[in-house]
Amino acid sequence: MSSLTSAVGAVITDVAGRVLLCQQSQGHRLWGLPGGEIRHGEGPIHAVIRDIREETGLETDVVDIVGIYQLTGNHLPDVLMHVFRARVDGGEASVNSPGRICRLSWHDPSVLPEPMTATTRAAITDAVTGRSGVIRDVHRDVEPEIPEAVG
Repeated sequence: MSSLTSAVGAVITDVAGRVLLCQQSQGHRLWGLPGGEIRHGEGPIHAVIRDIREETGLETDVVDIVGIYQLTGNHLPDVLMHVFRARVDGGEASVNSPGRICRLSWHDPSVLPEPMTATTRAAITDAVTGRSGVIRDVHRDVEPEIPEAVG
């Protein structure tokens, strides 16, 4: 049996309906939702608000839960991810955690960047179709090639 990590993410949209995504600084440089691991003794709502602030500088309000996604596969530990729908309460998005993310940008949900985490893809699909309270198993994609460092 594999260990289980708990994490959070948020689908944040702007007035044009675009979704805010973060690109990881290391590894496969996957695109994902703002968020991260839940710390010991921390609740998911507090964790998502904290992580969004740490990564993007944005203050947010949680609107509802899009779903809970259990990510499995590729011989890695399972991740139980709580994905919330959130709205910006103030600030401008900027990369505040360059060790964790290298880029932030807004994307039309019909034209998303790759490579992207499987959980992000599933959660955006659920969020833009208006779903809430989804419970879903998600299997990791085959890992892409690690890109060369950009000079």
